[in-house]
Amino acid sequence: MKFEKKRAATKQSIPTASLPDIVFMLLLFFMVTTTLREVDVLVSFRLPEAKAIEKIENKRLVSYIWIGQDGKIQVNDSLTKLEEVQKIMYAKRVSLPNVIVSLRVDKNSDMGVVTDIQQELRKASCLRINYSTLLKI
Repeated sequence: MKFEKKRAATKQSIPTASLPDIVFMLLLFFMVTTTLREVDVLVSFRLPEAKAIEKIENKRLVSYIWIGQDGKIQVNDSLTKLEEVQKIMYAKRVSLPNVIVSLRVDKNSDMGVVTDIQQELRKASCLRINYSTLLKI
């Protein structure tokens, strides 16, 4: 006598009833947690290289100032004059007391412009300054 196994006649498939809910939750999660680029850089610059760098963990506290090779200065989204840096950064410091000013200076720019910006930041009481560089390998 031979015994044969009876196989179930039902078809086994993955239930997809909750799939739209899962897709919606993932979409909502990524929309909430993603930060978009806030500033369009209008100044052309090449960062200098450094052997040792330190990464800033809390990027929400950072305000960037770009200084191009031709002496152009960009704060936030617009090109500004040197005289306006103090007013803009003071307003930024009032709204965000722990602001870190990150200077992104072209490696061939004039250091006189950098010194002038440092003086304007000192007048605005923005004393936490960072210099952005690339890691030299």
